[in-house]
Amino acid sequence: MLSVALVVGPQFQVMSMAALTVFEFVNLLADEPVYDLHLVSETGGPIRTSFGVMIDTHPFDLRIHDTVIVAGGIEVVPAGAGTIGYLQTIARHSRRLAAICNGAFILAQAGLLDGRRATTHWASARLLRERFPAVKVDEDRIFIADGSIWTSAGMTAGLDLALGMVENDLGADVARTAAQHLVLHHRRAGGQSQHSALLELDAKSDRIQTALGYARRNLRSELSVEELAGVASLSPRQFSRAFRAETGQSPAKAVEHLRIEAARVMMEQTRHPIETVAAETGFADRERMRRAFIRTFGQPPQVIRRNAQFLEGDGKA
Repeated sequence: MLSVALVVGPQFQVMSMAALTVFEFVNLLADEPVYDLHLVSETGGPIRTSFGVMIDTHPFDLRIHDTVIVAGGIEVVPAGAGTIGYLQTIARHSRRLAAICNGAFILAQAGLLDGRRATTHWASARLLRERFPAVKVDEDRIFIADGSIWTSAGMTAGLDLALGMVENDLGADVARTAAQHLVLHHRRAGGQSQHSALLELDAKSDRIQTALGYARRNLRSELSVEELAGVASLSPRQFSRAFRAETGQSPAKAVEHLRIEAARVMMEQTRHPIETVAAETGFADRERMRRAFIRTFGQPPQVIRRNAQFLEGDGKA
């Protein structure tokens, strides 16, 4: 069996444990158990969750786990020396290390995210980038697998991360069946955006906010850097520098994000032909929009529409 350990600390958010439920359901659906599940902590014994419930844990030991996942918390709290040492040691022997939500800060504290792409909850991404500049933070992802290190966004994204691991281990059919039994009709791909208002939340200055508002209202326009810079009353070079500093993205990537978001809403809420959706949201043609959807959601527009119709029909479409 593949041993999976969830590392928890004081005040961890109990939703992190949902990731273990994914592996539990795979065991229930399999002819024989595939995963051996463990809940571990630096001290062992009862650990208090963020809302006060006590969870029993085993202390760290010399057991080598195939997969080690660090739970997240509501607050960003540095891990103890014992936890950091354990992760640094286990990283040399385990096939996979992962973090859910703010658990990414603990992997970063252990130096395990240096030079790697990683994600976390969108509200904590800027802090992760500031505290650990060697980490390539990409906050606009549900989860990221960079080699043997996996990280996920906010709490429910831990389910997507675990399902991604199951797919990696056992194939897409097993992951899809587990998702159905968990009543997750639409399993999110790792590349999917985690928060539709991310750019608006990250932009702080009036000039960048104004440019973003203009872009949203004029998606059919070219929306070049020069056009947006003019709206912000900045030179193209000043605008590009300020935009990236405030959002962590280039203007071109942000515009594509806005177009994809608008196109997704149209695909889910209207029956317009794909060619019409592509034109209304500023994509040159349906093929360019299809490639953008696959990059962002891991699925083409038709699948996004079909999933939305399925959910509206309460799973009966």
